[in-house]
Amino acid sequence: MDWLYVLMPISGVTIFWPGLIILGIGVGIIGGFFGMGGAWMVTPGLNILGFPMAFAIGTDIAHMAGKSLISTMRHGKFGNVDYKLGFIMVIGTIVGFEAGAQMIMWLERIGQVNMVVRWLYIILLILIAWMVFADVAKRRKKEREAAAAGEELDKLATGLEWHKTFHKIKIPPMVHLNVAGVYCSAWLPIGVSFITGWLAGILGIGGGLIRMPSLIYIVGCPTHVAVGTDLFEVMISGLYGAATYTYKGRVELVAAIIMLCGAAVGAQVGAVATKYIKGYGIRIAFGCAVIGCMLSVLLKLIPMYIPEIKPVCDVLATVVVLGVVSALSIYITVKMFQGAANEVRQKKAAMGR
Repeated sequence: MDWLYVLMPISGVTIFWPGLIILGIGVGIIGGFFGMGGAWMVTPGLNILGFPMAFAIGTDIAHMAGKSLISTMRHGKFGNVDYKLGFIMVIGTIVGFEAGAQMIMWLERIGQVNMVVRWLYIILLILIAWMVFADVAKRRKKEREAAAAGEELDKLATGLEWHKTFHKIKIPPMVHLNVAGVYCSAWLPIGVSFITGWLAGILGIGGGLIRMPSLIYIVGCPTHVAVGTDLFEVMISGLYGAATYTYKGRVELVAAIIMLCGAAVGAQVGAVATKYIKGYGIRIAFGCAVIGCMLSVLLKLIPMYIPEIKPVCDVLATVVVLGVVSALSIYITVKMFQGAANEVRQKKAAMGR
């Protein structure tokens, strides 16, 4: 079975190449759908497949840049991208990203990069999963209360409404974000972009893992606009990140190209799927993906404390991360085809009247 493995020339590790293709296609679909580069799955996925953590981060960022460009173009056609908001966030994203990348180089020098990055992932994923499902639970509670009162809940109503508190901050300059339908201080999206950029540099993510929910819950963007605008930011941070990690010698170009070929196709499917699955359908699927990713990282972390179960945990971690990617990709693809078929039926019915 040696033909299933390929030597990576820069990092010097041998990798199961079908795993790279699965990650590329699957994360292309997932990233295009959720508005993220999908790096929150790919970085731990590459590490689980055998890449050292610093190479997993750099390689993922390089592949993410090209894929996010494709997804952004598709979302732009659907009117899901608030370019004004995206450009406001660029400075904070880049400054934060470089700060995070420098921290990774320091952690690598002192030999703590694997443990620190994995624990950060676990903590971050737990917080995000809680936030998403708490939002869904509160939204459903509002729906039940509205139904009991004989009313219909506003489709734009959310469970968590933190953005209303943040919008009370009136520090100049104030900006109108027309596509998102938001009026707020420019410092709000700038602050969000700096923090997400910093985490992107540390965790090897495009920042979308926390930027997409931050745009929804803190800035107040509708879900589909948060998806498209976040992908625009992922593209910016990805292009900058690919350059800085390549300069630092931590990008495995062979792996990045293999994944990008699959991701280019998958990103188109994911972006189109958002036309048929909106709002809380996206949020619930996102929450399930976060939990699956967290389990895979946790399985990789356990052997650091119980070395004798490392072989079992490595296999389980690989199965979980590839299984989550595959299951979500299939779900999104099926929903896209169902939505498209329903749209065609409605058009035929309208023409027949």
